[in-house]
Amino acid sequence: MTRRLAFVLFLIPTLATAQDKKPISFINDVAPILKENCFACHDAKKRSGKYDMTTFEKMTNGGSGGEAVVAGKLDESDLHGLMVTKDERRMPPRDKGEAVPADKAAMVAEWIKQGAKLDAGIDPKADLLKELRVRWKPPTPPAKFDKPVVINALVFTPDGKSLVVGGHHELTVWNAADGKLQKRLHTRAERAMALAFLPDGKLVVAGSRPGQEGDVRVYDLSAKPAKSDGGVDFLDGVNDQKVLVKHLLDADDSVLCLAVSPDGKTLAAGGCDRTIRVWDIAGGVGSAKLAQSIENHADWVLGISISADGKHLVSGSRDKTAKVWDLKAKESVMTFPDHQNTVFAVGLKADGSLGYSVGADRQVRTWKPGGDGKQVKNSGAHGDEVFRIVLSPKEPLFATCSADKTVRVWDAEKLAQTKALAGLTDHVYAVAFSPDGTQVAGGSFLGEVAVWNAKDKNDKPVVQWNATPGLKK
Repeated sequence: MTRRLAFVLFLIPTLATAQDKKPISFINDVAPILKENCFACHDAKKRSGKYDMTTFEKMTNGGSGGEAVVAGKLDESDLHGLMVTKDERRMPPRDKGEAVPADKAAMVAEWIKQGAKLDAGIDPKADLLKELRVRWKPPTPPAKFDKPVVINALVFTPDGKSLVVGGHHELTVWNAADGKLQKRLHTRAERAMALAFLPDGKLVVAGSRPGQEGDVRVYDLSAKPAKSDGGVDFLDGVNDQKVLVKHLLDADDSVLCLAVSPDGKTLAAGGCDRTIRVWDIAGGVGSAKLAQSIENHADWVLGISISADGKHLVSGSRDKTAKVWDLKAKESVMTFPDHQNTVFAVGLKADGSLGYSVGADRQVRTWKPGGDGKQVKNSGAHGDEVFRIVLSPKEPLFATCSADKTVRVWDAEKLAQTKALAGLTDHVYAVAFSPDGTQVAGGSFLGEVAVWNAKDKNDKPVVQWNATPGLKK
């Protein structure tokens, strides 16, 4: 072997190693690891060890223990050292979960070795959660799912002929008469937690990517599809502005509930951040204006409803209360505490004389929405937690759904059960009346949808199907 050849062969592994060590991006490679493993204890509120990791600047400044990241010096960087240590004190704490996976800790280590740099164009003072959120791309739902998709929300279309059902990164539209799939609309949100149609036929959706983000977006289901396949139209609700017609809200966690006033002039949404936002949409959702933000609960807001006259909003929360808010005076009117457990959903009688609430205590309760909020009646007919309540648009009736696998219809005046609707085989998380009040639909944890006649004596579904596209029976 010549000296020249030996020299070239000697260089090959060195060159390969240098090529393997590509520059590590903080925002694309490191920040997602920190978000998954560190942010929960080091946000602006908790600041464990006085260490705030909400911005790059604060993260690199460190906490009570000094600098957590020393550029180019791995041994002096506690951010990495506490990830891989065998000592009792570890990050994340041992009682909070598993250690950072070895490959991810190695990624952080390489970033520090390379100088712990921030990507060009990013402000060191920028909120890292928001920076991550704007870069995240939602996955495209598969053509066929191999397991059922949980249904958290469903609603009849304004003509009553179809049902819109929340799926996994999509909304699906089904013929309400025979359960045939008609449309699939791709969404950024992983889950649709609440659905409501506006007077102009646009659909408002409260979205959730649990623990990551939430949103309120408005879609036009009549928009031209991106493609059609096998009789099913596919709409792009992520990028097509003719489908996604309005983006009203981004939140740091799930938006869980929606309400539209009967006159269509007011829209409200609440969720994990404990805030209820109220928009004036009298001029159409395209010119929606945020009218007020209500922080009246001590925990997640799970259900809201707006009175028929648009003057009051009622809400239910994980803080175990239902509350009434005066939208004009912008003040709290009453608190109803009798559930003594999570309140999942609420409603108001059309004339405003009676409030309704359901919750984890398995009770359906009615109460006076004014004064001292005294309970009128309660019923424990459901055998498990009650998740939703929806009022009939035509009759003095309301429907509830429960973990006891049933949907029940009630006389709204007497709080007397009129129908117990069976057919679903797991927790029923969603319920809806058709616009004419003749049908009621329910959706379950196992992706099942059932439609019943709301008025006849039969408690069996008129039609039933699984709203998981492509799922084998």
